[in-house]
Amino acid sequence: MFFLVMPVNSQLQESNSKFARIRNWISSFFQWTPMSISVLRAAEKKILSCLKSSYRGWYVDIGSVVGTADKIWTVSLNQDSPKTPILMLHGLGAGVALWVLNLDYLASHRPVYAIDLLGFGRSSRPKFSSDALEAENQLVKSVEEWRKEMKLEKMVLLGHSMGGFLAASYAIKYPDRVAHLILADPWGFPERPADHKPNLPMFYKVIGYFSTKLNPFWALRAAGPYGQSLLERFRPDIMRKFSPVVNEEEGENVIAQYIFQCNAQNPSGESAFHAMMQGFGWAKNPMINRIHELRSDVPVTAIYGSRSWIDSQSANIKERRPDSFVNVQIISGAGHHVYADKSDVFNPQVEKACQMADEAAKLSSETISVKDESDSTEEKAVKDMLNKEKKEK
Repeated sequence: MFFLVMPVNSQLQESNSKFARIRNWISSFFQWTPMSISVLRAAEKKILSCLKSSYRGWYVDIGSVVGTADKIWTVSLNQDSPKTPILMLHGLGAGVALWVLNLDYLASHRPVYAIDLLGFGRSSRPKFSSDALEAENQLVKSVEEWRKEMKLEKMVLLGHSMGGFLAASYAIKYPDRVAHLILADPWGFPERPADHKPNLPMFYKVIGYFSTKLNPFWALRAAGPYGQSLLERFRPDIMRKFSPVVNEEEGENVIAQYIFQCNAQNPSGESAFHAMMQGFGWAKNPMINRIHELRSDVPVTAIYGSRSWIDSQSANIKERRPDSFVNVQIISGAGHHVYADKSDVFNPQVEKACQMADEAAKLSSETISVKDESDSTEEKAVKDMLNKEKKEK
């Protein structure tokens, strides 16, 4: 009996060993990418600690926009200012902390809000539609639900890259809520030329090649614990952009760590971008073909970098809005990340647009005040006339 049972036990042990190895392999596979919410939070906190202004960070519950309980991570500064507030929408793969070179300047003049778009950064990561327009509408609706929760009547809307594309889409759909639309090197505006080879950096060319089937930053996640090093090696220029404020010994590493952790998680928003894109550099539904739908009284400021891979000429917004205010600025020496490359030039341009919104709000308020006075005078005249008729009777 012992000899008959022994081989069976050996087989069971061997089988269990195989299952254990498979289970451990699967477990290690899913732990390969060192995603950590706490590391992302710590990296963001360290970057924003460079600010001179105090800030507040919290989650805004926007309900079931895409998922069952979506939340938007929000950072605000100078909330009590009476000036027109500005909302800042980041680009693909970024988050609120990458506005660190802009927040202090803008907050010295007005209320500033920066959010991690739904599906990005520290915000909820629901599953978006695979349809381009539906995914776009879901992201736009999430911004509108955020505005409603924040009870902001009107705001200056600033978007960089993909954020610029979404800001334009939002302004078309909700023009009453946008005091001024600011596009910072916006992605997705021009149509994709049939025979054009884009002047993209090698990093973006590699992403573009594989992103026809895969999400743009799949390589960072596939690299696992080497993802951050990969980012530092291939995009040291991005790390250097933030040296003016993050200048301690490990300063460059914390920027790389933040960007990596933003993209190491479930690529929810990234999948939405993948649905909207046609090749990395273009949108399936180019905004230039829709910008004429933007209400004529919504002013637009477009700020491009002279060295950006985004083609500012092919997306000539002025031609599509001949009877509206369109101010196009090209900042010399700046690349696609124009807000960081030349923040000393970018920030005053943004504030200039914001001041236009302040003036418009002031004029609107004065007009309403005059109308109220006029209404009061008319009411008084009617009452006097009625009283006169009573006396005559």
